[in-house]
Amino acid sequence: MLSIADNIRFLGVEDDNLDLFEGQYPLTNGISYNSYLIDDEKIAIVDSVDVRRCDDWLAAVDEALAGRQPDYLIVQHMEPDHSGSIRALIESYGDLRVVATAKAVDMLGCFFEDVDFGVRAVVVKDGDTLSLGRTVLRFITAPMVHWPEVMMTFDETDGVLFSADAFGTFAMSNGGGWDDEARRYYCNIVGKFGASVQGVMKKLIGLKFHIVAPLHGPVLKENLAHYWMLYDKWSRYEPETRGVLVAYASIYGGTAEAARRLASMLREQGAGEVVLFDLTRHDVSYAVAEAFRLSHMVLCSVTYDGGVFPAMHSFIDHLASKSLRNRVVGIMENGSWAPVAGRLMCDAVSRMKGMTVLEPMVTLHSRLHPADMPAMVELSRAICETSLC
Repeated sequence: MLSIADNIRFLGVEDDNLDLFEGQYPLTNGISYNSYLIDDEKIAIVDSVDVRRCDDWLAAVDEALAGRQPDYLIVQHMEPDHSGSIRALIESYGDLRVVATAKAVDMLGCFFEDVDFGVRAVVVKDGDTLSLGRTVLRFITAPMVHWPEVMMTFDETDGVLFSADAFGTFAMSNGGGWDDEARRYYCNIVGKFGASVQGVMKKLIGLKFHIVAPLHGPVLKENLAHYWMLYDKWSRYEPETRGVLVAYASIYGGTAEAARRLASMLREQGAGEVVLFDLTRHDVSYAVAEAFRLSHMVLCSVTYDGGVFPAMHSFIDHLASKSLRNRVVGIMENGSWAPVAGRLMCDAVSRMKGMTVLEPMVTLHSRLHPADMPAMVELSRAICETSLC
C-alpha cells in the first residue's frame, strides 16, 4: 500500500475496463479513482470511489484500518466516480462523520435519499480547519472546479494538497507522461471554468505544499512548478506552444488533400509545430486538447446539407462550450456547387472571445486546383506572420 507521507496512505483503485469516461471521453490508459487515509489520533478518509470498484476499495480500507474505526470521511467532490461508495462505507462504519461543504451535503441527499446525513454531517466553509491530532487540515472551497460543491483539503502539517479533480489525468495512479492526458482531462472536463480555476489558484499561492494528491492519476511529488505552470496557462486560455492545428472534416478526400498541402506549406514556412487532425476518424477530445495547446488553428470543412460537416460542427461546438479563446484562426471551405461552410465556421468562431479570424478564407470547389494556390499561400503567410507565443 503506497505511503504518501508518514501517516498518509493511498487507497485508490484502478479501472482498466472502462472505455468511456463520463460516457464520452475515450480511455486508452485506464483511470484511477483515488482515495486517501490520514492516520492520526483521529482517522480521516479523503473521498470514496466509483461504485464499479467499491469492493476493491473497501478491502483496501479494511486492510489499512486493521480493525480500527475511521472518524471522518472528507467528501471533496460529489461526482459519482468519487461519491459512489459513500453508502457502503457508512454501512461498514456506522459512526463515521461526513465532512463536506453545505452544497455537497445537499447533494448527498440527491444521490443517497435513504441515508440520514443530518446526524453525521460536519459542514465546513472556506478556511475552516479540522484537527486530527498531530495533523491539521484546512479546507479550501473550489466552486466550479468543476462542480459547485467542490473543496480541496490542505494538510498543513505534512504539506500535502488533496486537490480534488484539479491536477487529475486520464491515467491510472502509476501512469506516466502526465502532460498530454492531463491536458485532455483539463480541457474537456474543467476547461469551461478557467476563471474559477484561477480563483482557486490565487487561494493556493503562499501555501507550502510539496505533494499534490488528485482524485485521478498519479500523486505528484516532483516538478510541481511545471504542473502549476500548465494549469495557469490552461485556465488563462493561453497557448503553450507556437504552432498550428490543421483540423479537417472531409468526405471524399478533397478537403483532406488540401489540408495536408496547407500543413506542408506551414511547416516549410516556419509556422512552428504543425498538427494535422482528421476530425472524422479521431475523437474530438484530442482535438480540443490540441486547440488549447497550440496558438493557431485552421478549420477545413466540406459543406454538407447546406451547413458545416457534422464532425467539424461538433469540434467548434466543443471549443465554444469549453470557452476556448485568444487564438488565431484560418478558414478553408469546400463545396461543389454552394460552399457555405466557411461563412458558418467564421460566424461561430467570431462569437468566441478573443478569436482572430485571418483572411483570406480559402474556398475550394470539389478539389484543390492550381487556381486555389495563391489563396493557400496567402493564408499560410498570414498565419506565419502572426504570433501569440
